[in-house]
Amino acid sequence: MKYVVILGDGMADYPIESIGNKTPLMVANKPNIDALCQKGEIGLVKTVPQGLKPGSDVANLAVMGYNPLKCYTGRSPLEALSIGIDLKDDDIATRCNLVTLSDDEKYEDKTMVDYSAGEITTKEAKELIEFIQSKLGTDNLAFYAGVSYRHCLVKHHAKVGTTYTPPHDISGRKITGYLPKDLYGDEMLSLMKKSYELLKDHPINKERVKNGKNPANSIWLWGEGTKPQLESFTSKWGIKGSVISAVDLLKGIGIGAKMEVIEVEGACGTYETNFAGKAKAAIDSLKRNDYVYIHMEAPDECGHQGDLEHKILSIEKIDSIVVKYIVEELSKQSEPFSILVAPDHPTPIALKTHVSDPVPYIIYRSNKELDNKAKTYNEQTAKDSGIYYASSEELIQKFIKEV
Repeated sequence: MKYVVILGDGMADYPIESIGNKTPLMVANKPNIDALCQKGEIGLVKTVPQGLKPGSDVANLAVMGYNPLKCYTGRSPLEALSIGIDLKDDDIATRCNLVTLSDDEKYEDKTMVDYSAGEITTKEAKELIEFIQSKLGTDNLAFYAGVSYRHCLVKHHAKVGTTYTPPHDISGRKITGYLPKDLYGDEMLSLMKKSYELLKDHPINKERVKNGKNPANSIWLWGEGTKPQLESFTSKWGIKGSVISAVDLLKGIGIGAKMEVIEVEGACGTYETNFAGKAKAAIDSLKRNDYVYIHMEAPDECGHQGDLEHKILSIEKIDSIVVKYIVEELSKQSEPFSILVAPDHPTPIALKTHVSDPVPYIIYRSNKELDNKAKTYNEQTAKDSGIYYASSEELIQKFIKEV
């Protein structure tokens, strides 16, 4: 048996008035996903345990079959693994976004204009983070460049206890009430303020403004955590697995779980990502592995930006490029296969941030096709099925073990 997880990050949503009180999943043209739904099991699953925030870190760990209540130590440490940072037991890793803030004179009065600094390129970002490291790095603080706007700050000989806010949760809002506080709050806020003075007139940002792009004029710190301790995927589930994603977070989970992490040229985490390359890489990986986790960030990014048109487009691309190819290629082979289609969490267009609501899933098995009453896959048909899993770990137990 081969296992494929097709994860549309943030794909679930709430009904939207402008599209007839329907969700993007309801209006998207997705015949290939719907075909799996008609011959598979559809239901709802709770991916975010009570008491944890609905981040992609927690939710993707859950959909991969881990219990975040037992193994989650923070988002940034997982990304640090992907960047190649060797965290010590007393290191604290903190996510370091490059963001666009408004030009209000007082830092505290600024507004979060763009949490991704216009999806800044990795090349530009690397130069800016290296510049920040040269000016603000110390024996106790080190900045590491990641991908696009996503980077990392490591504080040595430290402990958790600082309160942060993810920048994508406050798009369009004044940052006054969302600045770092508690343990290292003053120190981290000072770094953010200094970064603004260093970055606002940097040549890269001057050129970006000249070309009509948002400048990466400040760092934004959030998502602290300690060195992660994940059981290997193979020892947990008894099969060899791989991960395909454009984002450091998922690559870090893969590394921590000792899975094969596959790089795909042109994979960028937006609706312009190389969907076809990811699909082909997934099929290729199944020659070496039993399981592949294909993570696509695009619906989530569109949800954070309130971009309904491209969220629908992202779902349609996942369907027409990824799901279609995966099913066609696996159907040519003699070995049976199982496919799980799901988001990790909803990212409603109206809220522009994650919520903890249960998400709709499909489990399809090529050797055990069902006659499902649900003819299409969305939040309502999943609810109407009456099938509900209180945790993703239970769902993955069924997906992998009950074949």
